[in-house]
Amino acid sequence: MNKKNGAVREGIAYLIFGVLTTAVDYVISNALFYVASMSSIPSQTIAWVAAVLFAFVTNKWWVFESHTLVPSEVWKEFVSFVICRVATFLFNLAALFVMVDLMHMEFFICKLLISVVVVVLNYVFSKILIFAKKK
Repeated sequence: MNKKNGAVREGIAYLIFGVLTTAVDYVISNALFYVASMSSIPSQTIAWVAAVLFAFVTNKWWVFESHTLVPSEVWKEFVSFVICRVATFLFNLAALFVMVDLMHMEFFICKLLISVVVVVLNYVFSKILIFAKKK
């Protein structure tokens, strides 16, 4: 497979699994926020943990095709992945706090807007820092 086809495959896989990861996040956070009447920050925290675990597995195996099972390598990828996701999670929480709690904007709409930025940042971090191909 040439570089262009590989990049297209990677982009499509990232899009598919990104949508599924976002669905995990949205279903859990909205269920906790609207159904369980949990506030925005705890509902988002629980949803984030589930989405990160799902995203790590799908990004590692199917998006960036890192098939190593060497424990030290998997651990390094996982820790890097979680650190980068914590950074975007903190951005997500800060934006939710400002938009929902301070500005009283609609939770669902805010999550949509914030998700666009988070998806881009997560891709860049994964491509450059976490699953970068060794030369």
